Amino acid sequence: MSFIRYFICLCVGTLCAQNQIATVAMDSVTLKADQFIDVDKFETVYYTLNTILYIKPKDKPANNYSNVQLGFPTTVDAFNPLKINIFYQDFNTVIILDNRLAEIFKIDFNTKQPYKNVSHISTGYDNTLWTFNQDLQRLELYDYKNDMVRISTVPVQSNVLDLKSDYNYCWMLTEKYLYQYTYFGSLISKLPNLNYTSLAVHNENLIIKAGESLLYKSKKNEQIIPLKTPNLLIKQFSLTNQTLYIYDSKKLHKYQLKIK
Repeated sequence: MSFIRYFICLCVGTLCAQNQIATVAMDSVTLKADQFIDVDKFETVYYTLNTILYIKPKDKPANNYSNVQLGFPTTVDAFNPLKINIFYQDFNTVIILDNRLAEIFKIDFNTKQPYKNVSHISTGYDNTLWTFNQDLQRLELYDYKNDMVRISTVPVQSNVLDLKSDYNYCWMLTEKYLYQYTYFGSLISKLPNLNYTSLAVHNENLIIKAGESLLYKSKKNEQIIPLKTPNLLIKQFSLTNQTLYIYDSKKLHKYQLKIK
């Protein structure tokens, strides 16, 4: 155990010794939210407060959605604003909304045969969701229109911390590794988890949280580089192009990444 701790400290020390990526403060706005979700390229802000999902376009009033029966959303995936996925883990259920926050599909995994105990979900291509089947300990690409699993991966042996995706890839962070899969379910990358706890993805580039620090991984290589960020609480964060958003529980801060 002492060797493992030494190895992790050595890796983190080596990482911090690398050149950091600078961030330039651009703006900050007051935001009252339980969970900051994302900001899209049109600067629409997605967040939740109590049981309500809010979508706040720039310079316009916010729209909102809530489901009294299902209560508090566990996660919201707004990668595709035309199909916003809300996951209610306590009820093992996903609600899919359109861009006007009207319900277009409901997936109750409790009613599926075989039964699915899902812990994480993320957007897939077409009418699919990436889901982590907690009982089988594997990632599955679930086709909700046809009620079938298109793809399943080899089971993993540690708890899943985060799951993010786009139309081409899916990234799964576990307590031991950060995995990257193609939309065919093929594993193309497996990196050790060095105290990573959560992810944000945009254009196949990653922002990774490790402790109270943020790291950057380009889609071009496997190198993970620290970001030089101000000393503030990082409650949630997101990435849009080369713009980093950090929510500190009171304000939403906007930074430009200076990537060479």
